[in-house]
Amino acid sequence: MDTIGIHTIDTAFQRDHFDAAYLIVEQGRGAFIDTGTNHAVPRLLETARKTGLAAEDIDWVLVTHAHLDHAGGAGELMAHLPHARLVAHPRAAPHLIDPAKLIAGATAVYGEAEMARSYGSIRPVPEERVVVAEDGHALELAGRRLQCIDTPGHARHHYCVWDERSRSWFTGDTFGLSYREMDGPHGPFILPTSSPVQFEPEALKISIARLLAYRPRAMYLTHYGRVEEPDRLAAELFEQIDAMCVLARQCDGKPDRHRAMVAGLTALYQERARALRCPLDDAGVTQVLEMDIELNAQGLACWLDRDRR
Repeated sequence: MDTIGIHTIDTAFQRDHFDAAYLIVEQGRGAFIDTGTNHAVPRLLETARKTGLAAEDIDWVLVTHAHLDHAGGAGELMAHLPHARLVAHPRAAPHLIDPAKLIAGATAVYGEAEMARSYGSIRPVPEERVVVAEDGHALELAGRRLQCIDTPGHARHHYCVWDERSRSWFTGDTFGLSYREMDGPHGPFILPTSSPVQFEPEALKISIARLLAYRPRAMYLTHYGRVEEPDRLAAELFEQIDAMCVLARQCDGKPDRHRAMVAGLTALYQERARALRCPLDDAGVTQVLEMDIELNAQGLACWLDRDRR
């Protein structure tokens, strides 16, 4: 348990300490925030059991957005929770009720073999169990107030969850990525995620500013875990969003744009990791961030092409 009834669950997606779901427990009632994939569902249920909760004690499943590393297991999890309702962004809810387009989009990015290996068969969530969370939607978990605010930038179907009791945000991908093995003497290393297909840099900066306006004590990231010093980390994110956009435009028009962006992003993150005295060397940084660098390059390409239209 991190603090005030918040439990971090390693979903074991891709590797250890890469993808987190969270369980909030309040007075014998529970709420999951993000679910990971189908393969994570036994871990989520076991965590609930260890806190003394039965499946019937879970009231809410909140998914920050519909990307499969966050919500791929939502349908499977809901099948085990007889009383829970699923809370989704207005743009995400239709894809969780009927995941056909979601599956097709993810397959286009990852390929059929990776889809089968990493995600399995995606189950729909019954429409009558879905609550659509407009901007500012608030709900209660045994009197504990949770509020969802619309946070586009990483995806247009993204919200973040404000936990009033802990004065913390559950940020999905809006507040970037920060892996604990990269923590240095100056604190966490963080980077934005521009993964396909809806990266919008200015919208993302506005969303981050909205989170800061609540003066949070901590952020709970899906990738990965609890981080403090939100003001410092936000400044790092703002700088990198701008730097990534400059880099993408510099690579635009090159014969192998994607390869150029991957190389440029790799150099950018290695340089920043060295400046923060990250304990990993350049090769270690590249190894930890390899998949994120690939997806960020793809997302920047989508942004460039969409911006040109």
